[in-house]
Amino acid sequence: MTRVASLPGVSPAQHLAHEIEAGVFDALDAEALLAFAIERFHPRLVLSCSFGAPEGLVLLDMMQRIEPDARVFVLDTGRLPQATHDLIDRVRDRYGKAVEVVCPEPDAVQEMVRSHGQNLFYESVELRRRCCAVRKVEPLRRYFAGAEVDAWVSGLRREQSSTRRDAAKVEVDALHGDLVKFNPLAEWSHDQVWRYVRDHGVPTNRLHKSGYPSVGCEPCSRAIQPGDDLRAGRWWWEHESTRECGLHVGEESDGSGI
Repeated sequence: MTRVASLPGVSPAQHLAHEIEAGVFDALDAEALLAFAIERFHPRLVLSCSFGAPEGLVLLDMMQRIEPDARVFVLDTGRLPQATHDLIDRVRDRYGKAVEVVCPEPDAVQEMVRSHGQNLFYESVELRRRCCAVRKVEPLRRYFAGAEVDAWVSGLRREQSSTRRDAAKVEVDALHGDLVKFNPLAEWSHDQVWRYVRDHGVPTNRLHKSGYPSVGCEPCSRAIQPGDDLRAGRWWWEHESTRECGLHVGEESDGSGI
């Protein structure tokens, strides 16, 4: 893998296209892949951390060990539980990290709530997708458009759900202007994630101890029962095949939903 200088009119993804297609990155473990991503893209590389799942915190800890100034952002939808806000503050204190907080447009939220109510997401899949689009998808697009970012890191794992089973370690993110997207934990199991948390004392969301393996917006997350799918507590009233917010899987029409 060769570090290539940026050329006018050539996207970062185009620089890596051959290596991505050839599967060069498949043999790298998570830390080696992050080291490459940081060496190649920092400071135009950013970690997307929800602070509601251990994967993002594992990646934050790994990146901090490689490059203390590595960037991280969180989408604050306006409906996050207090436990998530508390964790963001803990991470700031623990790592001395300036977390970039991305919020939805107030006017868009106001119009949506005025038309459909605060809890529109329970009414239909379409309205739930609209809420996710306003509170998560559009803010992410806006952030990427103005934050001087060429590549991003996510905590996607293949075993998390049926919609993520084909996640590659490195891919071209066509939803967001052909950014390079790194999924260093794609091959990891749930047990591997928590083993890293324990071994390195990584801070996590306190709701995990109350049966929440994944914490998103407060009204759209709940505890699960032993034996349930790990994402069964997210949008639990929907079928598994629709349980995506649109950040990682594009809708056929315009990428604004699942």
